Amino acid sequence: MKVLVTGGAGFIGSHIVDALIAKKHSPFVVDDLSTGSRDNLPPAVPVFEVDICDKARLSAVFDEVKPDWVCHQAAQMSVSRSMREPVFDAEINIMGLLNVFDNAARVGARRIVFASSGGVLYGEVTNPAPEDAPKKPLSAYGISKWVGEQYLEFYARERNLQGVALRYSNVYGPRQNPHGEAGVVAIFCKAMLAGSAATINGDGRYVRDYVYGPDVARANVAALETGLESQFTAINIGTGIGVDVNEIAARLMECTQDYLKQSGSLIQSRECRHGEARPGDLRSNLISPAAAGQLLAWKPTVQLNDGIRQTVNWFAQKIHG
Repeated sequence: MKVLVTGGAGFIGSHIVDALIAKKHSPFVVDDLSTGSRDNLPPAVPVFEVDICDKARLSAVFDEVKPDWVCHQAAQMSVSRSMREPVFDAEINIMGLLNVFDNAARVGARRIVFASSGGVLYGEVTNPAPEDAPKKPLSAYGISKWVGEQYLEFYARERNLQGVALRYSNVYGPRQNPHGEAGVVAIFCKAMLAGSAATINGDGRYVRDYVYGPDVARANVAALETGLESQFTAINIGTGIGVDVNEIAARLMECTQDYLKQSGSLIQSRECRHGEARPGDLRSNLISPAAAGQLLAWKPTVQLNDGIRQTVNWFAQKIHG
């Protein structure tokens, strides 16, 4: 199948491209390369350097590719920036999303898989939330993801296509962008491997459900390929296991120190420091992956310790060669 992946040069999107190629599909990438990189992709994959908010250029891409399926990953991903700039967040996560959905329906795409966020939709939860849990987004980012799901359900119903919203927990892994505010694992990796003190926001007692990027990519391919009865389906993609930021920092410190010692580096990892709490951050958020197992035959395969070690090794190779 021809699959158009928006944000396909980014962290999760590029892993999806790899997973699509492994399943013999033909991926095409739309990415403005503001955070993504062509280096994340195999050279043969077509890349259209287009902003999803550019209606004319995006329409031209859809006219050229005429995808069978669309995997929409492009987004404004910073919760704290959405709190400061809700209009900017909405321009990308709602208006840009509508440009993608409208073009997908116009050219006859049969299925859209949308990167939603279980990490923000359910609000403060201490037990793994199922898909029918009350929706309580507290940030502008969470609101825009919830609106995106409502629009996907509308397009599925009114434009005769199937829509699947995948509600990710906190995704981490190789290729994650360590610049900006999103992705604590990547940010900490970069600091620790450089011998700098990573900054933990607030007291660090923020519990999250961490899921490995390539596992999320497999879920996206399953959501594209699997026959589903409903016109619209929302599915959590996570582990159901909570770990706080202090524990993540400790595990990363151990892995980075091991790497630096084994490589003979003179760099020493420094203990983390605590900074100000970040606006919009939830204290606890966990999601149940049970429905993903039932509907997609998907479950996470990479345990946190293994995923962190693989992520540290990837960043180390990028930084130290």
